[in-house]
Amino acid sequence: MAGFLGRLVVNLVLLLISFISYSSQIFIIWPWYGRVLSVELVVLLLPFNILVGMLLWNYFLVVYTDPGQVPDNWKPDYDDDGYEVKKLTGGPRFCRTCRRPKPPRTHHCRQCQKCVLRMDHHCPWVNNCVGHANYGHFIRFLFYVDLACSYHLAMVTRRVMTSMNARYWDEPDTVELVFIILNYVTCAPVILSVGAFSLYHFNGLMNNTTTIEGWEKDKAATLVRRGKMSEVKFPYNIGRRQNIESVLGTNPWLWCWPTPAPGTGLKYKLTESDDIEEGAQSWPPRDPAEMHDGDPDNEFTLPASPWTYENGSVNPDLQPRRRNNGASSLPPFHPDYQPDGDQDDEYDERIDTSRTRVRRGSEGYEVRPGDREDMLTRYLREVGVEPQKYHRYIPQPDTDSEDDVPLGQQYR
Repeated sequence: MAGFLGRLVVNLVLLLISFISYSSQIFIIWPWYGRVLSVELVVLLLPFNILVGMLLWNYFLVVYTDPGQVPDNWKPDYDDDGYEVKKLTGGPRFCRTCRRPKPPRTHHCRQCQKCVLRMDHHCPWVNNCVGHANYGHFIRFLFYVDLACSYHLAMVTRRVMTSMNARYWDEPDTVELVFIILNYVTCAPVILSVGAFSLYHFNGLMNNTTTIEGWEKDKAATLVRRGKMSEVKFPYNIGRRQNIESVLGTNPWLWCWPTPAPGTGLKYKLTESDDIEEGAQSWPPRDPAEMHDGDPDNEFTLPASPWTYENGSVNPDLQPRRRNNGASSLPPFHPDYQPDGDQDDEYDERIDTSRTRVRRGSEGYEVRPGDREDMLTRYLREVGVEPQKYHRYIPQPDTDSEDDVPLGQQYR
């Protein structure tokens, strides 16, 4: 079902591209030039059709090019000093679903059910993952969509502007007017949405950052802003020129021409910085609150004193009050808590035992919890009666108040 929906979405995208590209030429531009082939018409439409052709070509390559998979029996080469896994993590990444090691920048796609090299995202509009092998085609596809839509809107707008002061026989007819409106309605949202999407990916291309790595950088920036970790430099930003060359190739004249992706997708050049060296923190950086899980070198330990202030120093205004009997000043649940010798009765006996007894704790006095039976027992002791005994009911003596005399007696 998912495959059918994906192919349906791809066909709908092709229909949308075809409608915007050819309905404008057949029903708007061709009648505008009097339905006569001329040099001016060819000069106007030839660049537009070249842009549309490059757009469709790159879209075809994005859809049908495999983004790149991890080769069978692939293992990281630890003997290579330039191998980035050794420098960043000290060990290979492993996919639990595919049950094989993962090269750097590789992620598992749930829709494609495989590990994709340099995975950027899974795009439903192309029914394919965007990864190492087709990311360049994807960038060029966005680029030609922006150019073709801009050229299209310029042509249609020029036709509208010329018809405003034209003679009666040069005004657009009903069919042409309907297609002008339809082209504006379909092309304007495309250039707005795809244009914003293109700016995001062009920025990622300049910084050599995928969509997934952009989320990781945002998470790392949040941890740094909250003071949970120190700043970690992104290791794959090697300069704008080299960032573009790592995706589109080393020849600038072929950046707009569909070319295979450079490299194998199994290893990438790292930035030359003193911050990234043997034993440095890996990318993506992990939350320090999670790093102790299973790591004996980062075990969570309690502080030396329970009285901490701000960054771990002792607050001078929050010192414990010691008893004269030598009781421990630490809370009862502290690992170093040592009870004193008179802990058989933990409640303070200096308080009246007929009342609710209290206990002296690290933060003051604590009222002993009591229920209704304890309340009844204390009441009986106050009136001089031994609890848990049977007693004869003694009614209260009558009073002379008229309020206590029954109504029948008052009437007689």
